[in-house]
Amino acid sequence: MLTMPNTCTALLSTSQMAEADRLTIAYGISEITLMENAGRAVTEAIMQRWTPCPVIVLCGPGSNGGDGFVVARRLAAADWPVRIALLGPLDQLRGAAAHHAALWHDPIESMTPDSLDGAELVVDAIFGAGLSRRVEGIAAATLSAAALRKLPIVAVDIPSGVMGDTGDNLGAVAAVLTITNFRKKPGHLLQPGRALCGELIVADIGTPAFVLDQIKSGAFENDPIIWAELLPQVQDNTNKYKRGHALLVGGYPSTGAARMAAHAAARSGAGLTTIAVPEIALPIYAATLTSIMVSPLAAVADLEKLLADKRFSALLIGPGAGIGPTTRAYVMAMLKTGRPTVLDADALSIFREDPAELFSAICGPCVLTPHEGEFARLFDVGSNKLTRARAAAQTSGAIIVLKGSDTVVVAPDGRAIINANAPPTLATAGAGDVLSGIILGLLAQGMEPFMAAAAGVWIHGAAATAFGQKLMAEDLPDLFPAVFTQLQSSPSLGMHHVCDDIR
Repeated sequence: MLTMPNTCTALLSTSQMAEADRLTIAYGISEITLMENAGRAVTEAIMQRWTPCPVIVLCGPGSNGGDGFVVARRLAAADWPVRIALLGPLDQLRGAAAHHAALWHDPIESMTPDSLDGAELVVDAIFGAGLSRRVEGIAAATLSAAALRKLPIVAVDIPSGVMGDTGDNLGAVAAVLTITNFRKKPGHLLQPGRALCGELIVADIGTPAFVLDQIKSGAFENDPIIWAELLPQVQDNTNKYKRGHALLVGGYPSTGAARMAAHAAARSGAGLTTIAVPEIALPIYAATLTSIMVSPLAAVADLEKLLADKRFSALLIGPGAGIGPTTRAYVMAMLKTGRPTVLDADALSIFREDPAELFSAICGPCVLTPHEGEFARLFDVGSNKLTRARAAAQTSGAIIVLKGSDTVVVAPDGRAIINANAPPTLATAGAGDVLSGIILGLLAQGMEPFMAAAAGVWIHGAAATAFGQKLMAEDLPDLFPAVFTQLQSSPSLGMHHVCDDIR
């Protein structure tokens, strides 16, 4: 099994973060010091972005509220006008939170929506990522009132009501800035949590890096620092066959999806790309593709003959393939080879009546790239995105690329990568076809499938970001070379600023 290092891209669940705190305290850094450091990081982030203005700090009854008391004390020491509104009785605070509350010598209000009167900035230190229930009552009313008044909200750890492990929203309102500690949590990246966090900062509060070796996170934020060194490189003594031969099946009458996928495979570095298409569609494909070879298909036997050529190093079917028995037969023929295979779109939907037939046929490296609708046709949809994707990968024996603005890439062994660089402009017809094509191209060149899927997703997002507004899917492949060039010159371009924040 290919392992992944515990880098600054590691994501920690709420229980893992609690364990990190426990290990840190055992190491000799007290909870009081950790809370002081967390509050200092929030204070510094606020002072870097706003000039002094009236602030209301909304403090909850736990550790998150303790962080809020530190924020209030430090802002007041810098001559900011600050008030504190507390949820619940003061004497219910315990441990480090009680210690820091005792250092606040000004009045403490009981939290109500009226606490917001006169404030120009709100600090949400009510509940952290460990909350497991809906925000209700006075806390919910106060947060809703802050949103209604359009007051900027700074969230401590995570907006109150966002579930740290899933990103689910149980009563949160949007923050403009969120400051968390040591490592992000899945809920910071999974929607709708990601959208509710606003700008996200990861602060160093003194947690030693060695604790990751003991926790061993299995989830990571997608970034080149994970896979850039594994990207295929062109060698001096190479030839087109050594660079891989990608084979995909195109459909008819829909031809655009497969053509975009083929273009993406070629642009991602495959030495040769062949697209096999129904004979009736041969003139359309041949007239619109130049360096990409086109081969006619009249029957399954024609595909089997192509597949007998072992120089085809990776396979793709789905974009524009059509839903019918022929597509099913082509999928089975491809999977039977045991070569790396990408299944997308129609190649997934065709098995909606019997997903087990598909799963039992997977005998080699396989990447499934469903959007939520296609996923629901094959797998259980009764839980959060990360849990669903992990279960699907284990059930199918394939790598799952569950697409969306928060695409999740999961291996059958449970390793997970959450992508966060996809701009909203990727919500356009054909973008998924291009994604399957770039993964095909990387697989054809011999890249390990889990990392190829993660790299393809990130490069896809980076290209879209580089293009900007009014993106069409066919714009994407020609942007890939510039992204690859930048990756070669600076493989840590995605995360270096985050690493700096948490060192």
